[in-house]
Amino acid sequence: MSSLRKIQDASVIFRNLNGIINVYKPQGMKVKHVKAAILNNICKDLNELRANNEPQLHQVPLLETGGAADPLLRKVHSLNLAEHVLSTGPLYEMEDIRCATVASLGQHTSGVLLFGINKGLKQSMRIQRNRPVRAYHVTGKLGVATENHLPNSLITLKANYRHVHPDRLSSLASSLQASHQRKMFELCGVDLQSQAAYEIACKGLIRPANNTQPVIYGIKLIDFQRPHFTLEIHAINETEDYLATLIHEIGIELRSVAHCTALRCIRHGKFTVEGALLRQAWNLPGVVRNMREQKQILEQHPYLLKQNSIELRN
Repeated sequence: MSSLRKIQDASVIFRNLNGIINVYKPQGMKVKHVKAAILNNICKDLNELRANNEPQLHQVPLLETGGAADPLLRKVHSLNLAEHVLSTGPLYEMEDIRCATVASLGQHTSGVLLFGINKGLKQSMRIQRNRPVRAYHVTGKLGVATENHLPNSLITLKANYRHVHPDRLSSLASSLQASHQRKMFELCGVDLQSQAAYEIACKGLIRPANNTQPVIYGIKLIDFQRPHFTLEIHAINETEDYLATLIHEIGIELRSVAHCTALRCIRHGKFTVEGALLRQAWNLPGVVRNMREQKQILEQHPYLLKQNSIELRN
């Protein structure tokens, strides 16, 4: 896709607006509102570009009588009302742009959110079908339990947390990771005691055949500032509620209680938070530039669109 600095034709830009974009979703904002904001800004910029480049004046030839043998033909400029925006309305509207998420994020989750735009919808469906691993930084708070395990809910229980140490939390995280890796083989229908299971294990992690069952591939403690702690979690088929419930269960295992205070998706496959489009750049130039960057990632890692084996490549 050409840069907006080189192409100023709105129709050309619109025809080439196809691909994947990586957007940074703010915490507390719903995905549908993120989508609406981006599409509204794209249409606004396209309509402004069209208004700036399409002339509103056209020349009308007039024949003036200067005498029977010498009529005078001259041209004058007049306003072309048929093409004026007040007559036609905006040419580009949100309904003209097809857009869908690769995998959604909950309202309380921030971070990497992928959209497929126009012909990029086919790519978004392929990425979704291949289910690449997403990585999160999940922060919990010990000593307080809430109704839905998230910070915007009623407090249901308080408990002592002074006995919780980072070594105990790290050990519990390792135990959870081991139990979920065993679950990988169960979801693939492979007997843990079979030769097939051994051969698969030698190749590394595998993708589950079921696209609804959450599986954690990695979980480790990266920060502990009592009562707050942060875990880095790598998972497939996860949801915001599932991760919040996991923090709640960890609190119980630690003989205390806990709830989730923050969730941040830092990576989706090869798409990272560093390459995500920030809110101030949710406009046409930002989207075009970001779409070009994501296209390069897909070209460098074609397995994101097509995987033929159960081995996890991420």
